[in-house]
Amino acid sequence: MPNMTIMTTADAIIKWSIAQKVLIDDQVVPYFPATFAIFGHGNALSIGQALSNESKNMTTYRGQTEEGMALAAVGFSKAQLRTQCGIVTTSIGPGATNVVTAAGVAMANRLPLLILSGDTFQSRRPDPVLQQVEHFDSPTTTVNDSFKSVTRYWDRITKPEQLLNTLPNAVQTLLDPSDCGPVFLGFPQDVQVESYEFPEEFFKEVIHEIRRPRVDLNSLATAVEEIKKAKKPLIIAGGGVRYSKAHKELSDFAATFEIPVVETVAGKSSLLATDPSWCGPVGVTGCDPANALAEEADLIISIGTRLQDFTTGSWTIFKNPSRKIISINTARFDATKRSDIALIGDAKETLLDLQSKLSGYKPDSSWSAKRSTTQQMVKSNIEKRIGKKLDLPSYAQVVAAINVASAPEDYVLTAAGGLPGELNNNWLSKSLDSFDCEYGYSCMGYEVAGAWGAAIALKQSGSAGKVVSMVGDGSYLMLNSEILSAVNNGDSLVYILCDNLGFAVIQRLQVSNGSKSYRTMFDDSDLNKPFKVDFVSHAQSLGAKAVKVTLENLAAEFKTAKASPGVSVLVIDTDPEIWTEGGAFWEVGVSGISKVSEVQQAYKRLTEGKSNQR
Repeated sequence: MPNMTIMTTADAIIKWSIAQKVLIDDQVVPYFPATFAIFGHGNALSIGQALSNESKNMTTYRGQTEEGMALAAVGFSKAQLRTQCGIVTTSIGPGATNVVTAAGVAMANRLPLLILSGDTFQSRRPDPVLQQVEHFDSPTTTVNDSFKSVTRYWDRITKPEQLLNTLPNAVQTLLDPSDCGPVFLGFPQDVQVESYEFPEEFFKEVIHEIRRPRVDLNSLATAVEEIKKAKKPLIIAGGGVRYSKAHKELSDFAATFEIPVVETVAGKSSLLATDPSWCGPVGVTGCDPANALAEEADLIISIGTRLQDFTTGSWTIFKNPSRKIISINTARFDATKRSDIALIGDAKETLLDLQSKLSGYKPDSSWSAKRSTTQQMVKSNIEKRIGKKLDLPSYAQVVAAINVASAPEDYVLTAAGGLPGELNNNWLSKSLDSFDCEYGYSCMGYEVAGAWGAAIALKQSGSAGKVVSMVGDGSYLMLNSEILSAVNNGDSLVYILCDNLGFAVIQRLQVSNGSKSYRTMFDDSDLNKPFKVDFVSHAQSLGAKAVKVTLENLAAEFKTAKASPGVSVLVIDTDPEIWTEGGAFWEVGVSGISKVSEVQQAYKRLTEGKSNQR
């Protein structure tokens, strides 16, 4: 008979979480090192009490909004390259549904997130309870069912003993490189405090290792033969390179076979900008020199990317009629997406396997020579953009100034609006894994909240660098409250707040497609006089050090902020109309029956662009 111990469901979930460890670089560390929480009546007296009891073994951070703290957990996991996972706990009702957006971020970006949410009573005796949404035709349905579309694993715990099966399954989903994504567990209020006799063995320390699945040998052989035939191969490096820690293998592979490498948004900083094979960003937020390579390439080797529309220019940038795609990915769904040959396996191991079988291979020498000329063009274009004389600085000029003033150990982060394209084009990586652009879901506000989570990760790892978050005024206004969370937690990071008086990049989208600017800029209103937000005072009210800067003193103020403890916000006015031009077509919805001539012209351009889709 195994030794047994009586505890509540809530106590059990926390005790089990603490027992989960992971092996990272020969060190055993907690797999769930922290919980992000806002306590309400649906979790305060159960999960909250359990966390309080285990405060010496589990750190709990209190957020200001459920979405914000969940995005912080996502930012933490991403900064840790998916090797550790943040827990989020909420009450029922709006506390839970506020997390749905953050779950979408984790889902789209293939990131681990464990969500422990309160739920209505399993007994139904007190129904309808506070914050319950009733479904008269489906009494078992609660608002927590809304998580089913944005999670990899979903379960509602109706009996304590379910944990014995559910929790091992949940952690394997979180750890699985192919199925990695958010896990949702709903806990009815009465079940949270229900006691059960658990086997003590269930709470013994478990040391997990991140698996590295190997490619099928037949598929590998087919890929080798295809590469040997290629005269103009191109590597597209995605986020999977970073999660696999395949940076050296990628650099060595590209150098050995003299193949140019372009990056996706998620793959940025998988190579240094000084690497001989690095040729810049590709796609819609990419640059002309990199996209020119994609147009000419006869073989695309995509590594760890899901080939979303911003990478492929809505599937227009691969113009060589004979081109083929080899896709390396741990996820079958991503590997088989429009690929001719799917290599379902770990990036690091697959590159090593390919390299061992390609001895003597070289592409055309003229193609290999394009690596250095392309890199030079990418950097030259940056210099041209930042050298322009403007009344107000462009995003590109701000990005470049921070890039020059930053240290290799710093970690730059952004998410939505115009900044992803600007950083993707104008930020030159000085170190590996130093860049986070959340462009899988492109969630406004991640720049604030995700940066807090990343700062926790850097502090935990002992890094001397700082998180540098570049955020537009629109994203700041959408989710700024987690600045207070970072301040209260004693974390240290710098926000560069670019104020262009509204959702300027969306205004650009409107105008460039024949529409008029409508409700995107602060002065684009006939309802009230334009109002300019005092971002300095606002940030100061949340406990941050804040100052208004210009391009001339930005670098100096940035260095001062970096040297200061706590949270700093540098506010700078930027030009709303000067942008780094995207390098590829992007399919968006434009009306084909509009009577407005500008819209008609935009629709014609759309139709012409779509004709290049392959």
